[in-house]
Amino acid sequence: MANTAEKYGLRPVRKVDGSPFINAQNRYRIAANYGTPIYQGDLVKPVTGGGIERAVANTSDLVVGVFNGVFYTDPTTQKPTWKNYYPGTVNASDITATVIDDPSVVYSIDSDGAFAVADIFKNFAITTATGNTLSGISEVQMDYSVSGLTVSGTVLQAIDISQDTNSSTAGSANVDVLVRINNHFYAQGTGL
Repeated sequence: MANTAEKYGLRPVRKVDGSPFINAQNRYRIAANYGTPIYQGDLVKPVTGGGIERAVANTSDLVVGVFNGVFYTDPTTQKPTWKNYYPGTVNASDITATVIDDPSVVYSIDSDGAFAVADIFKNFAITTATGNTLSGISEVQMDYSVSGLTVSGTVLQAIDISQDTNSSTAGSANVDVLVRINNHFYAQGTGL
């Protein structure tokens, strides 16, 4: 049976030690008028000035975690606004994102290539897809064509194939893969 093609970015599943993920997340700031949209399930990186921005594909940038939503006061209506994605270019001084930032979280992500059992423990990059403005969900996938032994440019490390029966047929496209973040900011011990 073919795997279900579903793009959803990174979705938390459990911790590396096998314990359950308990929805722990922390708040981070996004600078006023930051122009790039960030969708639920996108990787985010810390930037100088104390904020975060969307992490892009094929870089060696350190990642602080996975974006899970945003709150701000709408500059037009002056109403408190919560969304599961940041639309970009919001001129507000209180933009606060929630981020899953624990370096030991294991995520599920859809592979854009024919991921097989032999690919477990390899490092992979992410695609450059933007998210869906209707659902607010990321459409980033694991970029099967960009893998390697080094962490540079390969932000994810595959650790298993998901046991979800809808997307777990190894060796064909759209396999849901369990991954951890390779170049996590809090695991590196370096500052900006």
